[in-house]
Amino acid sequence: MEDELVSILEGLNYPVFKQGTMNQEEGYPDSYFTFKNMNTIGDSFYDNEEHKTVWLFIVAFYSNNPELVNTELLKAKSKLKEKGFIVSGKGYDVESDEPTQTGRGIAVKKIEIL
Repeated sequence: MEDELVSILEGLNYPVFKQGTMNQEEGYPDSYFTFKNMNTIGDSFYDNEEHKTVWLFIVAFYSNNPELVNTELLKAKSKLKEKGFIVSGKGYDVESDEPTQTGRGIAVKKIEIL
């Protein structure tokens, strides 16, 4: 599921990083996506077996261009929804380690039928 998420985000032509994997010594790109798997839970139990898995990710977009922070996150939302991800709302502000950048995040869910 993570590979599918990354592939969709990379299709928007920005670097994509798993949260916590960026090397601050190399510097930050001007704009980029990050993601984190917040939870992966079982669902639809019958006959004592799990028949679905619900994946929950946080996707964030950071940029030194404040206009892109909103527009690119909403583009990502649209692309993710096209591929069957569940995404609601328009996101929320996220903190940045880099003082020249701002960010917005959004919760993304995907239901995997086993």
